[in-house]
Amino acid sequence: MNPVSRLVRYSLDPHALPTTPDTQPGVHYGYLGQDVPEDARILPACWPSKIVCVGRNYVEHAKELGNEVPSEPLLFLKPPSSLIASGDSIVYPRQSQNVHFEGELGVIIGKVARNVPRERAFEYVKGYTCLNDVTARDIQRKDVQFTRGKGFDTFCAVGPWMVPPDALDLSTARVQTRLDGVVKQDGPLSDMIFGVDAIIAYISGHMTLWPGDLIATGTPPGVGPMLPGSVVEVEITGLGALRNPVITEEQSSK
Repeated sequence: MNPVSRLVRYSLDPHALPTTPDTQPGVHYGYLGQDVPEDARILPACWPSKIVCVGRNYVEHAKELGNEVPSEPLLFLKPPSSLIASGDSIVYPRQSQNVHFEGELGVIIGKVARNVPRERAFEYVKGYTCLNDVTARDIQRKDVQFTRGKGFDTFCAVGPWMVPPDALDLSTARVQTRLDGVVKQDGPLSDMIFGVDAIIAYISGHMTLWPGDLIATGTPPGVGPMLPGSVVEVEITGLGALRNPVITEEQSSK
């Protein structure tokens, strides 16, 4: 991949938190392999005011969880406090006994979007990234709505970088999730029920999207549990691989 296409957020502070905002001194954007110091702390690919997610956006994923296929995009939000970068640890919360991976395409918004017509939606895309919509499935099922089950700290892994829209062919690219090297999910982005353009048009008809906002476009079938000690990877054709180990809360506090 051409280094010019791999845009990252980074900090020169090796201890910078993944949730460090762009307004914090020392946060920079640069192109990996070109103007990013080798010892830089790579941060999540964007700093969103909100993370808007689309549920059940693949027919087979909706079926595997026993759900109806939605007639319009099913939206929910994840808090920015859930963000981590590639290489950061996913913390398995004490409150759950069934935490799942969900590999997805992440869409980063480039300019203010409100009531965007579908035919102009791609004008508002700054770039794409890999995303893991980590989910405490037992809590999600208990609560019915998604806030608690999907909102824990470290439950939105994003990275390893962002690529511009023309670097990714949505008609041929695939999203693959691997757990400890074993392929668990592998599906074409073209299988999405609602494409990126339809999603942007729909969301912007309900709320304003700001530059840096992140859209999680849904996951293909094959979601499943992961445990502390595992490593989960989400890779999208031409975009690179997002890689995160899973640890316990006790390990995270050391």
